[in-house]
Amino acid sequence: MTDSSAGRSGFVFEGREWIVLMRGVVAIAFAVAAFTWPSMTQAKLVNLFGVYALAHGALSLAGAIGGRGQPGCMLLGMEGAVGLCAGLFAVSSMPSPLAAIGFMWLWAATTGILQIVEAVRFRREVSGNAWLALGGLVMLCFGWTVWLRPFIGMIGLAVTIAVLALLWGVFEILFGKELRDLRHGRPAGV
Repeated sequence: MTDSSAGRSGFVFEGREWIVLMRGVVAIAFAVAAFTWPSMTQAKLVNLFGVYALAHGALSLAGAIGGRGQPGCMLLGMEGAVGLCAGLFAVSSMPSPLAAIGFMWLWAATTGILQIVEAVRFRREVSGNAWLALGGLVMLCFGWTVWLRPFIGMIGLAVTIAVLALLWGVFEILFGKELRDLRHGRPAGV
């Protein structure tokens, strides 16, 4: 992307930092729920994840639709579509434990990779892209942890998911704050 195209069209989150902030708040709410009920059954954990993935997907799609035509809208749209698919799968059927873990892994890995690609793509336009990249790394760690440790028990899985969702939510909020600061003309991080 050239500097002239960045100045002309901005990027997908321009004016929509509230979407990033809401994704962070939703992730933290998911983390709190998983921490609060660590002894939940597998069905409840999968449903909780499904609701979270639906919310994340809907917010991402809202950002992509609002930023259509701007750089990054397709990446964000794919992230939203993956979230909606994962959420619908989790809440509409009772998948086997291995299928649920596989779908959580697929969602987390795809979301993490897309966020890292977004961070690299916007490294010149957004100073807070490091938060986006760190969030992507956390999502990859989440997927890796879930995939490699599917039999750690429900309490262990719930706590692991909660910790990673909390970290991811914090990174999303920090990224949203950077975007907000840039929109209001304040130096990033102030």
